[in-house]
Amino acid sequence: MRTEPSQPLRVLVTGGAGFLGSHLCERLLDAGHDVLCVDNFYTGTRANVAGLLAHSRFELLRHDITFPLYVEVDRIFNLACPASPRHYQLDPVQTTKTSVHGAINLLGLAKRLRAPIVQASTSEVYGDPAQHPQTEDYWGHVNPIGPRACYDEGKRCAETLFADYRRQHGLDTRIARIFNTYGPRMQPADGRVVSNFIVAALRGDPLTIQGDGWQTRSFCYVTDTIDGLVALMEAPDPCPGPVNIGNPGEFTVLELAERVRKLARSRSPIVFVAAARDDPRQRRPDISLASRLLQWSPRVGLDEGLSRTIDYFRRTLVPGVKAGATNASNAAAAR
Repeated sequence: MRTEPSQPLRVLVTGGAGFLGSHLCERLLDAGHDVLCVDNFYTGTRANVAGLLAHSRFELLRHDITFPLYVEVDRIFNLACPASPRHYQLDPVQTTKTSVHGAINLLGLAKRLRAPIVQASTSEVYGDPAQHPQTEDYWGHVNPIGPRACYDEGKRCAETLFADYRRQHGLDTRIARIFNTYGPRMQPADGRVVSNFIVAALRGDPLTIQGDGWQTRSFCYVTDTIDGLVALMEAPDPCPGPVNIGNPGEFTVLELAERVRKLARSRSPIVFVAAARDDPRQRRPDISLASRLLQWSPRVGLDEGLSRTIDYFRRTLVPGVKAGATNASNAAAAR
């Protein structure tokens, strides 16, 4: 992996109080940079960055990137957009605006400052893929008018804008396509499969699978994803991307449920309901490009990452319960 510059830089992180953004802010502070964290707190929370507020090189600004932003920075990471279906489908028009208007505003800022900018795109641009695993030159299979389109197509349009600003204005734009990421600071009710299963297992509730459970996903622990984003920004040669950032390990949703139940020492039953519309059947990244250009690959295995995430939810869902306590103890404490 590339080494980071020794000279401190002022770095803007939009969506910086969210799950991914808060971990990125920490990583940049640890590297010695000044961090401007921007968030409108739609899905991000002050609690995620509470430990950073007293840091002399950290600044928090409440702002919605669908409106122009006037700041002075050296680098920009754009992570602002709700990423779970439960959140982005609550206000689909605003979700699209966040991806599209937000990209326009931040690209305009980057153009004025001549600052490199990384766009946090998503594996959702591949839709329900006809190619497996997914390489960056695959154009995807997306329903442009379905319930997930506000997120999928919003991110695809943002990628178009990033590519055009690079071609038309010579801007240093870099696109990361992030696959399913999990870890501490996920919201317990965000609707994502990992947090859904862990919260249910710890509470003794059923683990609900949409569909038959044979659909596959690849799960990347948050520190590995952050390392990939930083490596993309730090790449010394122009690296416009898109570059897949994800863990190529592939698991069925049923396998995930069984692993969560085992690691949480839970007796929760597994139940099945109707599949969600446009839910992809397969999802696995080909990361050979990231490995070659960024010298990056994930290091945290699924069981290790799930164990860390389960311990986090134990502490936050049931204060006072020690990491590693049985699910029966958690359920009793919750009642």
